[in-house]
Amino acid sequence: MLTDSPPAVLYCDNHLLTVAKPAGLLSQADRTGDPDLLTWCRSYIERRYNKPGRAYIGLVHRLDRPASGVMVFARTSKAAARLARQFRERTVVKRYLAWVEGSLPGAGTMKSSIRKRGKGVEQGSEGDLRSAAAVLSWRSLHEWNNRTLLEVDLQTGRKHQIRFQLAEAGHPIIGDFRYGSEIELDGRNIGLHCCYLEVDHPTRKERVGWCAMPPHSWNLPKPLRDTITTRLEGWMPDTGHS
Repeated sequence: MLTDSPPAVLYCDNHLLTVAKPAGLLSQADRTGDPDLLTWCRSYIERRYNKPGRAYIGLVHRLDRPASGVMVFARTSKAAARLARQFRERTVVKRYLAWVEGSLPGAGTMKSSIRKRGKGVEQGSEGDLRSAAAVLSWRSLHEWNNRTLLEVDLQTGRKHQIRFQLAEAGHPIIGDFRYGSEIELDGRNIGLHCCYLEVDHPTRKERVGWCAMPPHSWNLPKPLRDTITTRLEGWMPDTGHS
């Protein structure tokens, strides 16, 4: 497995399986044949519940391979359909930590039009049917060594959206050589982490949320890690599961 750590199970019931994906692990299998999280989750359920057949695991969203963080999977087709609808209708809360180059104080919103190009994305334009609106809000948490740790609230879910928009603003994510970073993180991964995910439970009438701290490879100062922990705990819904 091309990661520094194995996936961590955050929550599991009859309908959902929530996991912290390590950086470097594919969300689902591709033509490389490298290990992927979807297969890992299926194997985990089969082992945990001693299932004789192939366990159902539904993929409803993805994280880029070099990024890390919280991912939720469906354990039934009904749960998969209901989660997929939430992602389409943008009722899911997705928050990220992005470690970027340069000084970026304060807070703000980034709006742009992007379109797919090859394995990445590029600037799009209004009226272009291949382009889609991309919106995120950001808030600076800490600056040091000409780097800034941002909290990013993703309002649309476009391919490589956070990576592209921050790079276009002159602050590429550390380690993201595809979008212009000049600083190496660990040689293969990037400073992007989904730290919090919140959805409506597919069968219970309540919001549920999960959080995960960024990888230790980021080498964040302990006071900053403590600050992040406090913020994550404050976001959790009263009826959620951590």
